[in-house]
Amino acid sequence: MKAHVYVSLKKTVLDPQGETIRAALQGLGFKAVQAVRQGKHFELQLNSQISEAEAHSQVERIAKEVLTNPVIEEFSYRLEA
Repeated sequence: MKAHVYVSLKKTVLDPQGETIRAALQGLGFKAVQAVRQGKHFELQLNSQISEAEAHSQVERIAKEVLTNPVIEEFSYRLEA
């Protein structure tokens, strides 16, 4: 089983890197891009013997305790068989 964890800045946190990317895209002629928020993507390969319930529990714990700074970041994830 594989878990995909997506970490991004909370909406209330400024994203200077996203703003730099937006400006660069507009400079390259992509005028339709109004905003960019950047983030991180993690792929976790889980043991094939783990149950789906245990996978959810472990991935949430990993995301909360290791992969994100809860003060400024939020996460979402999905499991893939």
